[in-house]
Amino acid sequence: MSMNEVYAATEPGRAEVDALQGLTLLEFGAPWCGHCRAAQPLLARMLADRDDVRHLKIEDGPGRPLGRSFRVKLWPTLILLRQGEELARLIRPTNADDIQQALDHASDNQGVDMA
Repeated sequence: MSMNEVYAATEPGRAEVDALQGLTLLEFGAPWCGHCRAAQPLLARMLADRDDVRHLKIEDGPGRPLGRSFRVKLWPTLILLRQGEELARLIRPTNADDIQQALDHASDNQGVDMA
């Protein structure tokens, strides 16, 4: 699946996210966040050939329930899920290798914490 370039206008509920089948990458951030913007080329490159990954780009901020339910504190935070179970978390990724390693481990259904 290709990368979503725009933050979702409305965020899904936690129950909806937990019910998603397959591998899902949640990207929490904000359009004005410099770290988030810097990570976009890395994400685009890593997701370009990953048809097995659903990408949800979630705008986060104070009072946003989905980010709070995942205890997101810094942006961007990437969370890889399979059937609602967290397999990997990356906080402010700065290189493609970290993202690739997390995707590979998640595809193998092994958890990894890259925080």
